[in-house]
Amino acid sequence: MHPRAWLSLSLIASVMMTAMPSQVSATPGPSTSRAKSTVLKTIPVAVFGSDERVALPPPLRPLRERMGVLFNIRHKTVCTAFCISPDIIGTAAHCLFKTKGEKRARLSDFWFARNYDATRDYARIAGIDTGSSAQSVVSGSVELSTRPPIDATKDWAFVKLATAVCRKGVFEIEARPVETIIQDARAGRIYQISYHKDFKQWQPAYSRPCSVERSFGSTPWPTIAADFDNPEHLVLHTCDTGGASSGSPLLAETPTGPKVVAINVGTYVQSRSVLHETPPDGAAFSDAVANTAVSATAFAKQLAAFRGARMLVTSAQLRELQEQLRKLALYLGAGDATYGPSLKTAIETYEKSIGLPPTGLATEEILLRLLQQKPGAAPGR
Repeated sequence: MHPRAWLSLSLIASVMMTAMPSQVSATPGPSTSRAKSTVLKTIPVAVFGSDERVALPPPLRPLRERMGVLFNIRHKTVCTAFCISPDIIGTAAHCLFKTKGEKRARLSDFWFARNYDATRDYARIAGIDTGSSAQSVVSGSVELSTRPPIDATKDWAFVKLATAVCRKGVFEIEARPVETIIQDARAGRIYQISYHKDFKQWQPAYSRPCSVERSFGSTPWPTIAADFDNPEHLVLHTCDTGGASSGSPLLAETPTGPKVVAINVGTYVQSRSVLHETPPDGAAFSDAVANTAVSATAFAKQLAAFRGARMLVTSAQLRELQEQLRKLALYLGAGDATYGPSLKTAIETYEKSIGLPPTGLATEEILLRLLQQKPGAAPGR
């Protein structure tokens, strides 16, 4: 019988972290606990060929001011995040919500430290003090699958911070078709900057050259695409990455400076099991095919909506939103003025019905549209 192949995503970052930055004790606040320094064992599954990671070259060193680490001491997780506005950062969704079946971390336990190895400007997620931090995050998913259909192209998130710590520079997002990114890579214009748990005491690393392709080796694109949800937004690359690199930007050189064209989220691993030909004590083995990133084309519209969103801030407003969605049979939860998964899903469904990018955010615009909708009309009318 012929070998049967299946593929899965191996996330490189928070879901695999066993150690925190050794100096997060600088985090402000009386309740902060010190994360212990740990001897790290490196498994370079996400390094392709020779390790090309180096310290930032002098022309790129100012970019340190535009990024940092997103960490959670309670769950011992660390990811890379980058600034896109003075008070908004981008990262991978699994860095905040983990994956399907895992216990989700509390948003109140996260900190962002900009320019971690030098400045360490700390900020928490906005809304912590009022219990509304869930409304300060927009993401592709909060329950990601690492088995086919793999949700890599939903593995993106943007976070509004309680403090505008990104005033020293931000990255511009540019939504480019994956085919264009492939051409940029072939011209030597694609690179990555990220934090890695095994690289020079949490200094940002520069990785280049980076190959971006559809097919890799003996694995053709149709085989790969069949295992991913929305594969048109998938960027397969060979920038060398490591633990804590999830959420880092994949950058394209342009005449006006670097632009974020994708967010690194993990490593694509092909596992082959030889049916009826495998000896009892033996067998399955894994080969890393490529690292994975989600193209900015997957989240550009949601990000634009998030930037300009005016959130509902009072309990009365949230109850009214729940009631209006209930009238459309989109929300079946309690009228408790709580922004949770069921309300988020109901908002996303309504947004899709009226042709808006699905953000799931409880905004003044959504409530106004609902109030203006004719009684008895279907969503979108």
